[in-house]
Amino acid sequence: MEPLIQTITEAVHGQSQPTVTVLSSLLAVQDAIGYIPKEAVEEVASFTGDTVNDVWAVASFYPNFRFEPVCRHTLEVCWGTSCHLVGAMPVMASVLEAAGLVESGDTPDKRLSVGFNTCLGACAQGPVISVDHRLLGRATPESAAVKVNELLSQPPPEACIGQ
Repeated sequence: MEPLIQTITEAVHGQSQPTVTVLSSLLAVQDAIGYIPKEAVEEVASFTGDTVNDVWAVASFYPNFRFEPVCRHTLEVCWGTSCHLVGAMPVMASVLEAAGLVESGDTPDKRLSVGFNTCLGACAQGPVISVDHRLLGRATPESAAVKVNELLSQPPPEACIGQ
């Protein structure tokens, strides 16, 4: 079995919660490989007894699902209420500018995936950014730009994760 298919199958079939749903299955796949490839949609549909269209409907509804591999590094900016009130918007603008992006997405060199999250769960430390799933609190536009520049100064990856 191809490694990607095996990882998807193990993620979908290895869920330990008592109720398994399309959403929980998609989350398990994204946790395992970082994105939702079409093979995962087909496996989730088969496993849950739903149609591929039903699975795509769930996957496309939630903005935090990715359909392409993530890059070497990921950076998310929290823009939830608490972070928004203490300065998340200038941090977001600084991250985008430093990454050379106009909106969330991947840098052309595949060094950095930038995203925005409605809550990273560290409200008392806002504004918060997550760098490769490590939370950094009390971010400023300057500290966020420094972090982006550090990530972009590393050698380019051979390929994105999951490819």
